[in-house]
Amino acid sequence: MKKLLSLVLLVVLVASLFVGCTEEKAETAPVNEEKETTSTETEKKDKIVLGFASNSYSDKWQTYLNDAVQKKCDELGVEVVFSDGKGDPATQLANVENFIVEGVDAILIVMVDPSAPKPFITACENAGIPLIAVNRKFEGANVFVGSDDINAGNIQMEYVAEALAEKGNVVILEGMPGHNSAVKRTEGNTMILDNYPDMQLIFKDTGKWDRAKGMEITENWLQSGEEINAIIANNDEMAIGAIRALEAIGKNDEVIVAGVDATPDALEYVKNGTLEVTVFQSPFGQGGTGVEAAMDLINGVKVPEYVDVPFEKVTIDNVDEYIKIWE
Repeated sequence: MKKLLSLVLLVVLVASLFVGCTEEKAETAPVNEEKETTSTETEKKDKIVLGFASNSYSDKWQTYLNDAVQKKCDELGVEVVFSDGKGDPATQLANVENFIVEGVDAILIVMVDPSAPKPFITACENAGIPLIAVNRKFEGANVFVGSDDINAGNIQMEYVAEALAEKGNVVILEGMPGHNSAVKRTEGNTMILDNYPDMQLIFKDTGKWDRAKGMEITENWLQSGEEINAIIANNDEMAIGAIRALEAIGKNDEVIVAGVDATPDALEYVKNGTLEVTVFQSPFGQGGTGVEAAMDLINGVKVPEYVDVPFEKVTIDNVDEYIKIWE
């Protein structure tokens, strides 16, 4: 009987030890799982993501800008997400709000309407997210990365004045009404024109940055009967439209045409002599510098309110250099 009682006690003791070990393992397992979760969350927080709010994917120059942003982000090991504003302020604002919900670290934007930036500024300020204006300046951004549009207009009109020996009638094709680039480039044109009393501005109209619209307006001017010696366009697309209108009536050799941007399409016209001058606006410089400015702001580095990417004059004498840039 005593042997049986001892055997029962031994079994009970072993069973209690096994249960104790099992409970101890059950208590320690969640601790390891919690450590793994914390590590993953930390990695996610350390990953920098930028949002790039494009004005419109249909704007050819802007597609080069987008490519430059992607390239710089790849170099820096930073993720970037893009959105298409489709030329509509409401769509672009919704895109920016989505970026904020997704938790991006900074937002770069080519504003559809630079005259109405307040909702974008307020949304980013409330979220504590830096807002970097690229290409198109507006008040309230943490920093503007772009080129001085007045200088572009100066370069165009100085070339035209010299080519015309400071005498003649000129017309201006303007970009979208209210856009800072359109306003400032035209201002740069007229600033220089005021220095030449024998040069007259006889027509000015809005081509809305569009090739077809530039062609249509130029056709109307040519049918007016007024002598036109030079056409100055706020961008290359409108300049190309003007050239096509001149080609249709065989007047390419009689009228000087000037553009801005030095896009690959425009450089071919410079090469063949129908676009006498354009002004290179570097999407590579603006895109890459915009990303660098965003990273500095994220890391607490002081950035100037305006980071200039200079314009450069392009003529038949140096066009090959710029053709190589795009290759």
